Amino acid sequence: MGKELPIVDAPAPRQQVSAVSTVAEIEAALPQLSTEELLRVEQALHQQYRRRGGGIIYHDSYGVVTEADLIASAEETFLACDREEAEHAQHRAG
Repeated sequence: MGKELPIVDAPAPRQQVSAVSTVAEIEAALPQLSTEELLRVEQALHQQYRRRGGGIIYHDSYGVVTEADLIASAEETFLACDREEAEHAQHRAG
């Protein structure tokens, strides 16, 4: 018979890592990455969004847009409209 392969135990469970520290570590590492590495990170993130599927409006080669993105954009637009209306009201009153 051929050479026997060693028996490998299942990996030990990962210690629970705080998501906050993990995110902070990732954010701290981003400036050190090359443009090519950043592209790979972005692609990995997009893949995660696709796998999870929740709340994605669309995704394409430019990125992923979620419901939260649309809500934030709408809020920004409404605030700009409110400011413009307030300015027009001041001009009419003055």
